[in-house]
Amino acid sequence: MGDNRIYYPQTPLIQSPQTNKSSVIKSGVSAASSGRLFSDILEKQLNGEIKFSQHALQRLQSRNIKLDEAALDKLNGAVDKAAQKGAKESLIVMNNLALVVSVKNRTVITAMDEASMKENVFTNIDSAVIV
Repeated sequence: MGDNRIYYPQTPLIQSPQTNKSSVIKSGVSAASSGRLFSDILEKQLNGEIKFSQHALQRLQSRNIKLDEAALDKLNGAVDKAAQKGAKESLIVMNNLALVVSVKNRTVITAMDEASMKENVFTNIDSAVIV
């Protein structure tokens, strides 16, 4: 399953008894001066990472399909390629797995394992990426 957590620099947002306002402000300034603002990181995560619809999550779980970090990287790359070609809804085939993805939304709509793919017709797609 996909990890939809958003990571950002660990700066204190609430003062603990041993910190004071100036240390909180300094932490925020150092994060800003390093060029890693929360808004930049949030935008990157929202625009760059693949999401999974509830339907896709159910299919992955019911078919016991697990995607590791390497598979997610391949999937991201495949969606990037489809987007470069102007695809809207794409079938991505990788590692005996078929995923129908909304390229514009970067969202996996459904997922099928090898057994589920056989004798199946894929509709409402405008492209296919074989990884």
